[in-house]
Amino acid sequence: MSEDGETARVWCDGCYDMVHFGHANSLRQAKAMGKYLVVGVHTDEEITMHKGPPVFNEQERYRMVRAIKWVDEVVEGAPYVTTLETLDKYDCDFCVHGDDITMTADGTDTYHIVKNAGRYKECKRTQGVSTTNLVGRMLMLSKEHLQRGDREYAVDRRCSQDMSSDPSTKSPWTGVSQFLPTTSKILQFSNRTEPKKTDKVVYVAGAFDLFHIGHLDFLEKAKELGTYLIVGLHTDPVVNRYKGFNYPIMNIHERTLSVLAYRCVDEVVIGAPYAVTKEMMDHFNVAVVCHGQTPVSEDLGGTDPYAEPKQQGKFVTVDSGNTLTTEILVERILARRFDYEERNRKKEAKEAAAYEAFVKSKQEQS
Repeated sequence: MSEDGETARVWCDGCYDMVHFGHANSLRQAKAMGKYLVVGVHTDEEITMHKGPPVFNEQERYRMVRAIKWVDEVVEGAPYVTTLETLDKYDCDFCVHGDDITMTADGTDTYHIVKNAGRYKECKRTQGVSTTNLVGRMLMLSKEHLQRGDREYAVDRRCSQDMSSDPSTKSPWTGVSQFLPTTSKILQFSNRTEPKKTDKVVYVAGAFDLFHIGHLDFLEKAKELGTYLIVGLHTDPVVNRYKGFNYPIMNIHERTLSVLAYRCVDEVVIGAPYAVTKEMMDHFNVAVVCHGQTPVSEDLGGTDPYAEPKQQGKFVTVDSGNTLTTEILVERILARRFDYEERNRKKEAKEAAAYEAFVKSKQEQS
């Protein structure tokens, strides 16, 4: 065991279902408390027993967590309740978790053992995002609405969702709150390194909404074509134009942090133009421009947004081998609407009861 915090081995664990920038931010904070970060990820069976059905299967979740740039090692099938034996087995000095609470099916704090042993530290939970929150946003969508395309209704609805959680989840930890983007938060996620003259710069652009395993597979394949990967993120109105009135589900600030969390990404252009121009390619010294297997929507005026890189012979279509899209992910949630609504409801009830007990305990101590 290390006495020095700078050389400590740190343990984190969780479901990491629909891995988002809130998860990444907690792992970033945990890594800052030591030198080596070990992350335990629970199985589908354990999550279903204690919390409800996960959106992503365990193999997808293991892979997503491994790709986050602050993670040094992933332990598959980590126990739902964190024990001293687990910390000792992986030679970890202490466990880190956010300042909310995680409970078993019977309402027991999953960290009570390490807390009592003094081998537990807390980091700040990222306000405005959680898996419950994101599932809730998707549950607010409907196929009828997508097909009807009622613009005024859709814009009003999307604006009411923007940076807020599902109104059905009002617990103190995952209830309605705002994600407030700041320059310091972007700097915390940024690599802060510019491409070297010897780098071969690869550029990709898109929405990257609800960052998922399909996005990760595509970006890692694109990165193999060069040495420095730049991801251009389209603005919310642009995404809304080519994807439909219910998108994007995550706003551009949330999408920026989600993409920056992955080690294959070197830089992000926030609000990238839809058409890849000669000026932009020259500015970033782009050698390769990539797009996946999904159809490319025309730019305003019916032009091809990739006309310039195609003309320069620098355009490549990348087959990631993964057909998952954000739209398919949303359909996956909607197909099991009742299961996920029930999961969210139970989680809220457990958290509300735990928070009430927490407040009462604080009052008795004061």
